[in-house]
Amino acid sequence: MGFWDAITDLNTGSTILLFVALAVAFGFEFINGFHDTANAVTTVIYTRTLSATPAVIYSGFMNFLGALITVSFGAGVAFGIVNLLPVDLLVNAKSTAALISVLALLLSGVIWNLSTWYVGLPVSSSHTLIGSILGVGLANGLLEGQGLNGVNWDKARTTGIGLLITPLIGFAFGALLLLAMKLVIREKRLYEPPVGDDKPPLWVRAVLIVTCGGVSFAHGSNDGQKGMGLLLLVLVGFMPLHYALDSYNADKVTAVQKCLPELHTLKLHADREKDVAYLTRQLAGATTFKDVPKDDRWEVRQAIFRISQSLKKYDGPHDGEQLDKLRKCFAEPIEYVPLWVVLGTAIALGLGTTVGYKRIVKTVAEKIGKSHLTYGQGAAAEAVTAATIIAADYFHAPVSTTQILSSAVAGTMTANKSGVQRNTVGKILLAWVFTLPCTMLLAGVLFGVGKWLFA
Repeated sequence: MGFWDAITDLNTGSTILLFVALAVAFGFEFINGFHDTANAVTTVIYTRTLSATPAVIYSGFMNFLGALITVSFGAGVAFGIVNLLPVDLLVNAKSTAALISVLALLLSGVIWNLSTWYVGLPVSSSHTLIGSILGVGLANGLLEGQGLNGVNWDKARTTGIGLLITPLIGFAFGALLLLAMKLVIREKRLYEPPVGDDKPPLWVRAVLIVTCGGVSFAHGSNDGQKGMGLLLLVLVGFMPLHYALDSYNADKVTAVQKCLPELHTLKLHADREKDVAYLTRQLAGATTFKDVPKDDRWEVRQAIFRISQSLKKYDGPHDGEQLDKLRKCFAEPIEYVPLWVVLGTAIALGLGTTVGYKRIVKTVAEKIGKSHLTYGQGAAAEAVTAATIIAADYFHAPVSTTQILSSAVAGTMTANKSGVQRNTVGKILLAWVFTLPCTMLLAGVLFGVGKWLFA
C-alpha cells in the first residue's frame, strides 16, 4: 500500500502533524549532512588537495551513494535505531501521545545538533539521535507507570558499546597506521605541516581524494540508515497498520508461509510455537500482507518479530544453511524500508553535506592538534575512519563518524608527536559525555510538556 493511500486513514490534524514530523526528520538528516560530513572533507581541504566547493560536492555525492546503495544489502543499522524504542509504546499509546513522542525526539535532535554546530563542536549525531529516542522512551514509561521499561535496554547496551569502542579503535589504529606509513614511506614532507601554497604530491592527492570519498560513502551508509530508522519511527508512530508489514512485495508473505512448517524442526520456546500456529491461521490463503485484516496486522507483525528475534539468538541443534534461510525469511517482511524513504534520506544527507561545513572543519583541522594537519595524518585518519564504519555496517552497529575521525586525528597527532590541544579535546570530550544525558533530558521534557498540553 502506498503512502498516499495510507494517509487517508488520518484526520486533518494528524495529517498536518505527519508532514511536520517528516519535514523535521528530513531536516535532521540534512543537518547531519553538514554537521558530521564536515569531518570527511577536512583533510582534502586543509591539505589543499581540493578546494572547498568541489570537495563538499564530491563528499555530498558519495554520501548520497552510500545511503542509497548499502541499504540494498540490508537495513540492520536502520532497525537498530527503530528497535531502541519498543514501537508498541507508540502503537499502544493514544494517538496524540504517539505524535508527541515522535515530534519530541525529532525536535530534541535538531536543537542539539544545531546548537553544537553553531559553536563548532564536532559531536555525534548518533549520540544525539539515540539520546533523544531513549529520553522519549523513558519519559513515556515513567508517565505511563511502566518505570524504566520504556526502552529496549538490551539494544541500548549493544549500541552504547559500539559507540564507546569505535573512538578507541579510531585513535589506536590512526596512530598505528601513521607509524607504519613512516616506516614504509620515507618522504619527510608527508609528515610535516604544508608551508605556504604547497600541495601534496599527485599520488598523495589521489589517496586523500579516495579516503575522503571512502569516509563520505561510509558515513552515508551508516548515518543514512539512521535517518531511515528515524523516518520509519515517524511512519510506524503515525500509521502502524500500514507500515507494520511489507505489503509492497507479494513474495514476502509466500516466503513466510513456506518457512512456517520448517520451524517445527527447531526447538523453539513454547510461546514461539503459539506464534507459529497463529501465523499459520492468519496467513492461510493470503497472497500479500494486504490480505491480512487491518486490525490483525500489528499482531501478525509482532508474531513475526518475536520469531525473528528467537531465530537470531537460536543456538540449539540446527542445520546452518536452513537457519540462515529462516532468519532471512522472518526478518525481511518487517525490516524493510520503502523506496521513497531511501531516496529522500539519501538526497537530504547529500544536500546537507554541501552547506555549513566550515565551523566543524576548522575545529578538526586546526584545533585538535597543536600544528596544522599533515598529508600523512589526513590519509591515515580517513582510511581508518572509513574502514571502521564499513566494519560497523557489517555488524549492523550505528556508530559516530565524528567520534571515530576526531579520535583518529588525535591518534595521528600523538603518533607524529605533533601534540594535541587539551582545551579543544577537553571540550569535545565534554560534548560527547553530555550529549546523551542532555538529549535524553531535552526529549523527555519536550515529551512531558507536549503531553501535558495536548494529551
